[in-house]
Amino acid sequence: MRFIAGTFDTGRGSWAGSDWRPREAQDVFADGAARIWATGFDPGEVRRGSGRRGQAELLAIGCCLATREEFSAARTAAECGAWAAAMRLPGSCLTVVRDRTGLRIAGDRAGAVTVYWIPTREGVLWATAATPLAAFAQAEPNPAVLLGAFTVRGVDVLAADSHFHTVRRVPPGHALILAPGWQPRTEALPVPSAVTSFEEGTPAVRETITAAVGRRATVAGPISSDLSGGVDSGTVTSLAAAYGPLLAVTYTDARMGEQDDMRYAERIAHDHPQITHATIDGTRAGVQHFDGLQDPAVLPFTDTPSFTLGLLAIKAAQLGPATAHGSLAHLTGRGGDDVLDAVSTMVFDQYRAGYRREALRRTAAFARTRRAALWPVLGQAARTQRTLYRQALAALAGTINAGSENTAQSGPGTSAAQMLTWCGSSAATTWLTRAGRAAVADLVTARAQTAPSDTTPGALHERLALELMGDGHATFDQISRQQWGLPVHAPLLDNLVVDACHAIPGYARTQPGDFKPLARAAFTGHVPDYLLQRRTKTAFTSSLFAGLRANAPALRRVLADSRLAQAGLLDGTRALASLDSAARGEGAPLAALHALIVTELWLATLPTARSTWWEQTTAHVQEVTL
Repeated sequence: MRFIAGTFDTGRGSWAGSDWRPREAQDVFADGAARIWATGFDPGEVRRGSGRRGQAELLAIGCCLATREEFSAARTAAECGAWAAAMRLPGSCLTVVRDRTGLRIAGDRAGAVTVYWIPTREGVLWATAATPLAAFAQAEPNPAVLLGAFTVRGVDVLAADSHFHTVRRVPPGHALILAPGWQPRTEALPVPSAVTSFEEGTPAVRETITAAVGRRATVAGPISSDLSGGVDSGTVTSLAAAYGPLLAVTYTDARMGEQDDMRYAERIAHDHPQITHATIDGTRAGVQHFDGLQDPAVLPFTDTPSFTLGLLAIKAAQLGPATAHGSLAHLTGRGGDDVLDAVSTMVFDQYRAGYRREALRRTAAFARTRRAALWPVLGQAARTQRTLYRQALAALAGTINAGSENTAQSGPGTSAAQMLTWCGSSAATTWLTRAGRAAVADLVTARAQTAPSDTTPGALHERLALELMGDGHATFDQISRQQWGLPVHAPLLDNLVVDACHAIPGYARTQPGDFKPLARAAFTGHVPDYLLQRRTKTAFTSSLFAGLRANAPALRRVLADSRLAQAGLLDGTRALASLDSAARGEGAPLAALHALIVTELWLATLPTARSTWWEQTTAHVQEVTL
């Protein structure tokens, strides 16, 4: 697995792990108290530059799309003390600023590149993956985080934690600050763009997305893209085609074929001469959801549990044409819903911003769209508006602790009123034992104690959804590189794209009854008009049900061997009953089942030996030999 790691001596002695380094790592930086290695990165993915006076150094490792002039300007900004500005480079990469005061390390806002760290007696060991740090420190998985991921919503389950005890996470949009003589700390990176209107912000949206796609298309060599027929993938593919030939891949199956995705995809491909179109029919290819999970030992490992494991056979078929094409980068529209659309709770942000009449109209329109009675929806909206976030979290913790009979929600989804709450629990809470409920309730209580007083429901849910998508993209990319040697890119998750889109409040990015008006405003004349006018969105639920039903025996074996059940945190019988209900086509928490399955597979394949990730230095080996 690709990752970047580093050490920093805070000045209280030699680092305790100085005899160790990541296995097969490339040295990319060594200067006094700091060392940095990269594992699995090509030399061209490491950019380094010193300031003119030698008082600052800037490193960008990964997909840095900055021009030479942009990188030089960022380096100059770092030398002038504006280190935060230096960390807003185009692309998706790790950024490190070294100056006279210490080291500053940051991933991205979406969490596609995340920084983790552990303290040592003399300093800090950090990495862009949590598992190597956990292996080094012999840290165990954090069950509260694992359970919370699929039993609660509207809760920052990770915050500054990770999937392992003692391994700390730098929240996306923050930097890890390391300085001699000081304890490590994190600091939020300022968002450069002020809140702007729809009309004022649209040009920046167009410019940043066009650059994010175009720069990848021009530097990667042969490229490919997803072309589902939706607005997001269609926009990315159309923009990329303006820079040269590419292969666009559309996946469908017998159930998805009943929708209109294929019609849009074929029309886009036909209207762009630069596009070679490949279609994969999953039904004909004999692949479906949850195929290939019979033997966990042969599955790819990711740093966090990955929903992509449930789609492994589908992704193999989908990316087959791209690998045969010799593609060096595969573009996707992942993140489009997070930057071009908005969460339903943005109505509260609209109300608090002073647009009360418009917020009431939006709430009524939301109820109509969900085919829900108006007054219960308005009543819940009023309760949420009157409640502080920390109060909602404390109430949720109490409800979870009270017992499963009080936390279960009926049906496979959530009602319109529930979608307008600060937070809540899923039907999967009924799978938890008393110990499991206590673990999740304690986590929620801890989040209540640190909940910011100035957060709003829309901004909170928007951030959590973005980070979930960023993590999902990161694990998909990890799997694709391991299995098929193909890097996967999500231009819509780039820092500058997120900045430009989120500078427009969510309630201004969307309008009731419309579908992604921001995409239409930004790209009219640049991508096909019929795509921007699309109002439909394909659901994959029936395909998911079919794959779950076909693979139920293998999935039952995964849950029967549950590590969480063996730890006394999960009632395996209840989880299996939900799986059987889903296999019969009955109501069941599909997303939670998917999450539980991939979490159990992750636990079953977790490589925890230090020697898997780290090797001893030659100097230490020679010393031992003597």
